[in-house]
Amino acid sequence: MVSLSWRTAVTAAFASVASAQTWSACNPTQRTDCPPNTALGMSIAVDFTQGGVNSFNAYGGNPSYSRDGVSFTVSKSGDSPQLASLFYIMFGRVEITMKAAPGAGIVSSVVLQSDTLDEIDFEWLGADNTYVQTNFFSQGKTASYDRGQFNPAPNSQGQFIKYTIDWTSERIAWYVGGTLVRSLTVNEAGGQYPQSPMQVKFGAWSGGDSANPPGTIQWARGPTDYSKGPFSMVVKSVMVADYSTGKSYRYGDTSGTWQSIIAEGGKINGNLGKAGTVTVTASAPAATNTAEGSVPVGGIGAVSGDASGSNGGSGSTGGTTTHGSIPDGWVMKPDGKIVPVGAASGTMRPSQSLLVATSLVAVALAAFVGCLA
Repeated sequence: MVSLSWRTAVTAAFASVASAQTWSACNPTQRTDCPPNTALGMSIAVDFTQGGVNSFNAYGGNPSYSRDGVSFTVSKSGDSPQLASLFYIMFGRVEITMKAAPGAGIVSSVVLQSDTLDEIDFEWLGADNTYVQTNFFSQGKTASYDRGQFNPAPNSQGQFIKYTIDWTSERIAWYVGGTLVRSLTVNEAGGQYPQSPMQVKFGAWSGGDSANPPGTIQWARGPTDYSKGPFSMVVKSVMVADYSTGKSYRYGDTSGTWQSIIAEGGKINGNLGKAGTVTVTASAPAATNTAEGSVPVGGIGAVSGDASGSNGGSGSTGGTTTHGSIPDGWVMKPDGKIVPVGAASGTMRPSQSLLVATSLVAVALAAFVGCLA
């Protein structure tokens, strides 16, 4: 049984750094001029053993690719490599097959986060090879850390395991392998239910870095000893299914409720039930590992608009980036590649690849500059 004493001991420390944990380039609950979010509007399955795809941008470091997949390696202070999706989903499912990174103070993270700072997490501590933390937040409200749970994930660092977040307007379900480890309904969330378009991010960072607040270092079971590294999280594949359709998602007002979200060119929940079902081989275990008020808001590393990582220290930000729509004349393919309309496959000529990369950067930059205006 996992000792809970160290979790309880750091609760107060988290309250003091809560405001430094999250940020948003343009928060639609505070402004009415935020650009719309690019909608995935479909399902994609990315095999990272075949290399990267241009629907995910790298931040905080340089993920590397091999026959095992994509590796997120922390070897020195300030490393926080991650991939963040260009697109957003409005309810949906994320399945990621991965090995968590080892090492005291090292954190592997899978984070769904919206521009309103709604959030759904999986987080693995490198000092613990048996558990994964699950968590959720609504609109960045972090007055208390009583939503997290510690759920069984045996040998998470030694083998590839499929982890699943299935998120609908009625409930969130977290799975480890084929086991449902946690389920949360709207009523159980007590008014704190995540319900706005989510960006998908995953990567590794050092919560135990000396630049972080003491509470973060304690939570991450640090400090981190970089001489024992490097420490790598490895992702073999990811499947993302958007339960809504359309080209982009726009906020109809400042409430942040899912009923206020407008699917431009599509429909909220338009794909619901069309992405198949989650394969379940076991039911949730008894809740002997319920929250002790000590699991903080998730984060990986600095992202666009906060390249310094100043929002909470090295690797502790939980920010979102706001992107415009995929440029006209380009389309998402089922393998996660963005290609010219009419392209027969996801393979692009160098000139096409450069053009789409330039177009996407220009759209993202324009959106971000617009938010700062």
